[in-house]
Amino acid sequence: MPDLTDLLFYGFSGLALFFGFLCVANPLSRSPVTSAMFLVLTIVSLAGLFTLLHAFFLAAIQVLVYAGAVMVLFLFVIMLLDLKEEERRRFRRFTVGAGVIAVGVIAGLLLQTVLKAVPYSPNTTVLAVGATRPLGVILFTQYLLPFELLSLLLLVAVVGVILLTKKELK
Repeated sequence: MPDLTDLLFYGFSGLALFFGFLCVANPLSRSPVTSAMFLVLTIVSLAGLFTLLHAFFLAAIQVLVYAGAVMVLFLFVIMLLDLKEEERRRFRRFTVGAGVIAVGVIAGLLLQTVLKAVPYSPNTTVLAVGATRPLGVILFTQYLLPFELLSLLLLVAVVGVILLTKKELK
């Protein structure tokens, strides 16, 4: 019989995947504001997952920084650009191929990381829960390369959003 933590994990995980899909596919409306709101719901679901992992600092930062400040910035940009509902664009073969290759590379890296991961053992020392100094030390020493790659991935995502929302010349 699964306990409450397991049920909450499956619930938050399912909601994060569902809202993430709705953010990208957006079958309800073609408005970019609707996608932004689904992104906020995805971020809140991820904050719930962080809370289940007892990473309260990360959960708070997730909600304050991403759902708060970054989404307000996105909404201001959407409103300043006066983006309206647009007709669906035709897909180009090169774009679809490049997207499939990028997803394959990321999936391969993720699979390689999961296969090389060391399983958790109760004998390992646990850092103080909620302390930010050990988190910063580990983040900028042991995980510096993944941290920088994530920042590069976010930059590529921003450039991709700009290219996707650019109006085509006729």
